[in-house]
Amino acid sequence: MRMGKITFKFYTLLTLPLLMIVAAFLLDTPENMIKGLKAIVLHSDVLLVDYLAVGGIGATLINSALLTLANVYLLYRLKIEPTGPIIAAVLTIAGFAFMGKNIINVWPIYVGGYLYTRYKGTSFKSVILIMMFATTLAPLVTELLISPSLGKFGFIAGFLGGVIVGFIMPPLSAHMLRVHDGYNLYNIGFTGGLLGGVLMAVKRGLGIEPEKQFILSSEYDLELKILLSAFFLFLLFLGVYLNGRSLRGYRRIMKLNGRIVTDFVQLEGFEVSLINMGIMGLMGLAVVALAKSPVNGPVVAGLLTLVGFSAFGKHPLNSLPVILGIFLGEILIFKNIHPTVLAITALFGTTLAPIAGSFGALAGIVAGMLHMFVVLNVGYLHGGINLYNNGFSGGIVATILVPILRAFEKEV
Repeated sequence: MRMGKITFKFYTLLTLPLLMIVAAFLLDTPENMIKGLKAIVLHSDVLLVDYLAVGGIGATLINSALLTLANVYLLYRLKIEPTGPIIAAVLTIAGFAFMGKNIINVWPIYVGGYLYTRYKGTSFKSVILIMMFATTLAPLVTELLISPSLGKFGFIAGFLGGVIVGFIMPPLSAHMLRVHDGYNLYNIGFTGGLLGGVLMAVKRGLGIEPEKQFILSSEYDLELKILLSAFFLFLLFLGVYLNGRSLRGYRRIMKLNGRIVTDFVQLEGFEVSLINMGIMGLMGLAVVALAKSPVNGPVVAGLLTLVGFSAFGKHPLNSLPVILGIFLGEILIFKNIHPTVLAITALFGTTLAPIAGSFGALAGIVAGMLHMFVVLNVGYLHGGINLYNNGFSGGIVATILVPILRAFEKEV
């Protein structure tokens, strides 16, 4: 499809940020939005920080909308057609703009990616997808930016820190993909966790320990449920309409194992992918309700990431076994798990969906249980500066579990 004009796929991607802008002005005032955006930019983003609690609903919606619009525009200028991984990246950014990514802290990472392509003599187009996901380490930029010990040099340190992350992420992520062999969909989360672990080891060695945070909101539950339900239903009905008012072809998606690279848009079409995205979004809301969690910033991040990757690897048949395993794992843990932590672990834990898709439902349940145990303990390693903590955990689980599964059974 030629890029001489904005394609229908780009229009579809613009739906969510435009919906967020409308909702922001209905739910908040411009004055509160400006104050909230300032609070968001200047607040530590180390896990777990809910921008809704920091800056309010209007500022958070605008932050997400602006970041999403900027990335869609960048993709359009680079003449990149929205495929499965691109859709996953856009919606992941939209989601994490509710917890950790803001209109300031992501851009140094893009600059680093651009400098890498200049050094290698390639085009920025070749790394833009990696850069979008590499913003998992955006909290590092903020931590340096607002560091009291750095004072007025914080801005320079934050910028340089982000540039370094963007510069080294392309070769690192390519190598890490081989480690788990494509069975962890959040490959950059795995890479970011390892890189963040090294960075935090250096900080701890210098006597700097990150402050733990657990800031959540619950007051915007109803508004967010309405907003997200409307978006998921829009995707579902639009997909059905474009697909000749039918679910034709949807069964073919659920036969795919989801292992990287399984691009539903390229393999089965944009229309059927939209159907899957809508269904998975509604299923995600049901999972959140089952976990008894309100819809807050981290939950929105989990839901939108789930929906984004429903164009690139996830569908009900390979995701539900992992979710079931996570809930079973929660039952086996002898301590109370916060409902939001359970909800986001179930949503993000579907990064391991390819294991269920390749080795069967039982393997997916085992993967989910292991993920539940691991994810609660790996955050210390990177000190919370890697937003894709579940991607880090998923990479560890897949790296250990897949060779064992291959030794005892054939892929289905």
